[in-house]
Amino acid sequence: MFAREQLAPGVVRGDYSHVIEDGKRVQCDLCPRYCKLQDGQRGFCFIRQARAGAIDLTSYGRASGFCVDPIEKKPLNHFYPGTSVLSFGTAGCNLGCRFCQNWDISKAREMERLTDVASPEAIAAAAQNAGCKSLAFTYNDPVIFAEFADDCAQAAHAIGVKTVAVTAGYITAQARPAFFGPIDAANVDLKAFTEDFYEKLCFAQLGPVLDTLAWLKRETQVWLEVTTLLIPGKNDSIDEIARLSDWCVERLGPETPLHFSAFHPDFKLSETPPTPPDTVRRAREQAKQAGLHHVYTGNMHDREGQSTYCSGCGKLVIERDGYWIGSYRLDAQGKCLHCGVALAGRFDAQPGHFGPRRVRLEITANR
Repeated sequence: MFAREQLAPGVVRGDYSHVIEDGKRVQCDLCPRYCKLQDGQRGFCFIRQARAGAIDLTSYGRASGFCVDPIEKKPLNHFYPGTSVLSFGTAGCNLGCRFCQNWDISKAREMERLTDVASPEAIAAAAQNAGCKSLAFTYNDPVIFAEFADDCAQAAHAIGVKTVAVTAGYITAQARPAFFGPIDAANVDLKAFTEDFYEKLCFAQLGPVLDTLAWLKRETQVWLEVTTLLIPGKNDSIDEIARLSDWCVERLGPETPLHFSAFHPDFKLSETPPTPPDTVRRAREQAKQAGLHHVYTGNMHDREGQSTYCSGCGKLVIERDGYWIGSYRLDAQGKCLHCGVALAGRFDAQPGHFGPRRVRLEITANR
């Protein structure tokens, strides 16, 4: 189906670059870092490399593993609840988060970590054969392997499989339309709501992420949910949560789901204590008081904070206990069976029942 020329095993010519004025360097136009590279140099993300006047993607068709997960793990609570999703990532990242929860993948600098090799068609077929409703690009940020994600998304759509991007949203305005064009749902990780946090703890900027979020809501049909990992003393203050919540209400609308997740010590913040559950619950209440209708807690056991309630009558419509779906009070159009108000999102007449399983898949390189 796809005619990208394989320049070497796992290497294809990228779609986002141009030669800059000095004629000696190539600029990557995919993310706001705009890495300017001499021939042979790799960008901040590590997997994009300058060669012969262009930027090559060096991880095409290669993955750090394939797993079938519950869709709520992405997390997406309003996108075909209870269904399974085939998830995969590659290596590298275009952010440098000191608290990365997948640091062994996103910070990888060795292609040997990418032990699984498969074509877009084979990956899409594997998702379908495993009974997955969707295919997710996750674990590390799919923006950096945009060409591979795009081909996989097209292959998935060709056989009726939905597509999901789990991303930090650190992408240029130029690249957004092509990257998100074949995406059905996205969870964007809004790391914090201050430039200082992004600069010191992510080596990035907040502005482009907010631009991506607003653009997704304004210009696309992509189903959008947002996640913020609350880190004690870093981004969990009452003032910051208030400003983040107000911005989401104003720019994304009250129906856009917001997830607050508890931090667990990892990577460069291994000495930072875990987030107290009460902090996550307090943030949820703040966001609800600000006007957001669907606010969730994550990385902790909290049946109330992970269940879904009607924005019309306030009654329970999707009961969750961990990744188990209990009571489901929506009709085939996603309307509340109590009052008839439609729940924002994408729904089937009945939820899936995949539960909390995580299934590792082996995929052959081609069909």
